[in-house]
Amino acid sequence: MQHVKIPQERIGVLIGEGGETMREIEAEAEVRLDIDSENGSVAVETVGDPVRGLKGPEIVRAIGRGFPPEDALRLLDDEMMLFDVVDIDAASRNKNDMKRQKGRLIGEAGRTRELMEELSGASVVIYGSTLGMIGTPEQVEAVRSAAEMLLDGAPHGAVYSFLEERHNEMKHQGMEYHRFPGSQS
Repeated sequence: MQHVKIPQERIGVLIGEGGETMREIEAEAEVRLDIDSENGSVAVETVGDPVRGLKGPEIVRAIGRGFPPEDALRLLDDEMMLFDVVDIDAASRNKNDMKRQKGRLIGEAGRTRELMEELSGASVVIYGSTLGMIGTPEQVEAVRSAAEMLLDGAPHGAVYSFLEERHNEMKHQGMEYHRFPGSQS
């Protein structure tokens, strides 16, 4: 059994309307969730396939970091799917700097975050002081590198060029990618 702590405001998302999301996660990941809504602690116990069960805590963590449940459940699509987080706070000197850094990652009207998703094929969420990503190792690495470039002060244009280059490499290698994460294209 593993314990995962998530923000209290994300507990409702994890449970879902009438417990629907929680039951779906339990069925798909073959785990049992014991959610303490008082302190945001979630006990994840594997009840079926141990390999699928390993993804249970990751799914809960991803929802806690701002992902919608359907994106978090993508972790079960393939054993190669990863969930990773970049700590924006660690790259910031103070609260104002963190706001600025988050703004750089989100971009005007969310365009930078959208491009990270579009060009990498990963799902990307900026929530609290973290940037979370779900995708294959190559997709996650592309987003992590782009985020680190932005946090290090690289111009947006250079980061977009980097992402386009990685997108073309992945496409050229015949890697599975899709234009808009979450869409059926």
